Amino acid sequence: MSPQSQTLSSLKNLKQANTVLDTTAQPKIDDLGRSYATGKRKNAVARVWLKRGSGKIVVNGRDIGTYFARPVLQMIINQPFVTSNRSGQYDVMCTVLGGGLSGQAGAVRHGISRALTYYEPDLRSVLKAGGFLTRDSRVVERKKYGKAKARRSFQFSKR
Repeated sequence: MSPQSQTLSSLKNLKQANTVLDTTAQPKIDDLGRSYATGKRKNAVARVWLKRGSGKIVVNGRDIGTYFARPVLQMIINQPFVTSNRSGQYDVMCTVLGGGLSGQAGAVRHGISRALTYYEPDLRSVLKAGGFLTRDSRVVERKKYGKAKARRSFQFSKR
């Protein structure tokens, strides 16, 4: 046998000694001090830019109160900030395409959550526990032939 043969346990110890664990994730911030992420929900896709600021949220060039008039949708969008105790600390500029208002609000929330984790990687565990980083994959079921809707049949008549 050659002098370089080693046992499996010694190889395992060697591998553990050579492995460098870098548990601190680095922030992903561009030259303008922003982090970028995309969020999706139903058929809506949101492109979100996040930077330090006064808490102003602009969606498609309009203020959040104008674009999402219903308070429930505004609450959905602000959930990542409230959960991570960062309310009023970041400015958000986003563009949303596709879907309805509910899907767009969910897409913006998903995008904000991802951008927050890029800006501050330490917030990942808090946002993950709240379920904000998981893409909600539920979409509308397609209509089938011979049916009124996806599953609803036409009304039965004996005549």
